[in-house]
Amino acid sequence: MAKVNLDALIQREDFEVQENINPGKKKETISIEDIKTDSFFFPNIRKPDFQRETNEWDKLKICELIKSFMEGDLIPAIILWRSTGGYLFVIDGSHRLSALSAWVNDDYGDGKISKLFYDGVISDEQIKVAQETRKLVNKTVGSYEDCKLAITHPDKVKPEVIKYAKNLAAAAIQLQWVEGDATKAENSFFKINQQAAPIDKTELKLLESRKKPNSIAARAIIRSGKGHKYWSSFSDEIQHQIQEIAK
Repeated sequence: MAKVNLDALIQREDFEVQENINPGKKKETISIEDIKTDSFFFPNIRKPDFQRETNEWDKLKICELIKSFMEGDLIPAIILWRSTGGYLFVIDGSHRLSALSAWVNDDYGDGKISKLFYDGVISDEQIKVAQETRKLVNKTVGSYEDCKLAITHPDKVKPEVIKYAKNLAAAAIQLQWVEGDATKAENSFFKINQQAAPIDKTELKLLESRKKPNSIAARAIIRSGKGHKYWSSFSDEIQHQIQEIAK
């Protein structure tokens, strides 16, 4: 089954130069309100720049995750690390957060966030898969907008949507935190991800040598110079050349 591209929903950032801070007690759970783009939480969420693309789930797995959250089922904890700059890096759980964000923002790889991320260049296959995912989710649990409508105008939506909307008031995802510096966070990332779903050897080489020319070139070519700019540390002129050559 075709995979859904949710890579645009959580931004990437380089955390190598950051140190860790521990400003008191951290959040232990997040709710659906924390996943909205105007919350204090989600806009500060980042993926490490070496993390592979968030495109390993198909429409059924995304729909099941959203349904499980809305029914109050147990969802594995999201593991985070906080940098000095205040960013919250996802060490484990980017697909879970991205799936919920896709539902809240109605963006399964073809919405406003994705279009901005890819400069409007989205393949027909990605759009097709996104539309199929949206259709399945809306049919199975209803859209986020339907759930909001259920609170104020329950007569306008199906009974099961009303039930889900009420569940969202108490639904939460557990958070766990990695303590230590950037090296500790990076080691935790590779250890956890190799245990859960082993990274392909070629991809692992790209991740570990991400600052070297061949890795930067490979990442640029994969997306024709679009998406996250792994070459952002270069001058504007060099960045432009990389993007043009990759295209």
